[in-house]
Amino acid sequence: MVARTDIPFIMQTLPHLVRMCRFPFQRRILVMDTAPLSGDKVGRPGIGTLEQLRDHCQQLIHDGVMDEVIEMDYSPAYRRRLYQKHFGSRYLQPTHNYKGYPILGTIFSLEKVPGDYVLHFDSDMLLYQHPDHSWIREAIQLLQRRPEVMFVRPLSGPPHPDGALHQRVPFEPDPAGFYRFKFFGSRVYLLQRRKFESLLPLPILWCRYRRAWLRHGPASLLTWLHNLTGRGALDSWEVMVSRQLEQTAYVRATLASPLAWTVHPVARGPAFIAALPDIIRRVEAGQYPPEQAGYYDLKPELWY
Repeated sequence: MVARTDIPFIMQTLPHLVRMCRFPFQRRILVMDTAPLSGDKVGRPGIGTLEQLRDHCQQLIHDGVMDEVIEMDYSPAYRRRLYQKHFGSRYLQPTHNYKGYPILGTIFSLEKVPGDYVLHFDSDMLLYQHPDHSWIREAIQLLQRRPEVMFVRPLSGPPHPDGALHQRVPFEPDPAGFYRFKFFGSRVYLLQRRKFESLLPLPILWCRYRRAWLRHGPASLLTWLHNLTGRGALDSWEVMVSRQLEQTAYVRATLASPLAWTVHPVARGPAFIAALPDIIRRVEAGQYPPEQAGYYDLKPELWY
């Protein structure tokens, strides 16, 4: 998915991701969010125009990096149909969460792309993969072999010599070579569409209510209240998915193999953009500062 906030870096990060994946995808698709910015997206550095975003997307297609660009469908009829399927409610109205992240757009991307296996990357992610390894093939095999695995992603952060994995949420190692999580992360994931649909409908989670009894009220009541008064905001899609994982036997798997790993840049200001070509070069070579090992969020002071 791409939006106007991604203009400063997508011409570097997206070719990088495709190079590193080295996979014969059926289709490489850009899903463009054309909605007005909201939440913390409004203050992001380097926000451009929709015209610039469309130009960038067309250039990526011209260069053979991507195959297609599709714009998110925000029509009320489409929203009602998708929300009925994914949340069990056609009355849910917000298209973005409280941070400005496109919930409807995320669902749109899963519904619109072809194939039974779907791989998603946020457009700011960085990936290393050894030339003789394919984390995607390993992930597909794991999804086929283990019925409880719902999502798969590569190792979070460069490998630590002692195997340390610094995470803010609980996890358990599995003898099959992955870490089991009940918390879902939406920045990178591979799923099998047929299996994912068995997880639906997701719970609707609201936030931004001052009164505790409202925050924990029935979703149908909070949906009705929002539609009537505009109060409250939707929580993150990844939190809703996580809640569903907690209520089922399904897990999210993070592969333990050191042959593929990701880092996520939190700060994306001018200093990061200036350093990005060198960061990408080092990541693609499998190089990283020793202090970054085991940490998923990129530590700027170590890289530039």
